[in-house]
Amino acid sequence: MASEINSIELDAETVDLLEARSRETGESPSCLLRRLVREAMRMERHPGIVFRDGPAGRRAALIGGPDVWELVPEIQDVNIDDDAEIEAAARRLELPGSRIRAALDYYTEYRDEIDAWIERNSTLAARLEAEWRAEQSARAG
Repeated sequence: MASEINSIELDAETVDLLEARSRETGESPSCLLRRLVREAMRMERHPGIVFRDGPAGRRAALIGGPDVWELVPEIQDVNIDDDAEIEAAARRLELPGSRIRAALDYYTEYRDEIDAWIERNSTLAARLEAEWRAEQSARAG
């Protein structure tokens, strides 16, 4: 059930920025504002996480690093309460331990969302590989 805030006062500069971004994205100003507030709240709860646009959509990522969905398959078995495991994963992936922890924290709260990204990309990769193999086979035949 959605709740409503009947009034939010935005200054002219913010309104101009919101309207300009709305034109760029094609989202209504209301939808854009809801998305940006939701993302800002998530980033506040999960320092080190940002949101990026891309061909497949907007997704959570590490600041200066990979998307969370890309990292999770490599770290999902790491015990978040075990500093040694965090540091071992950090060395293996050449990322700071704080980034590994940020990804695990975000994944813990938004598991379904990240699992959906992983599944979507896994399915796409399998389809593209099958198409490539079929093309290679046709060329050889």
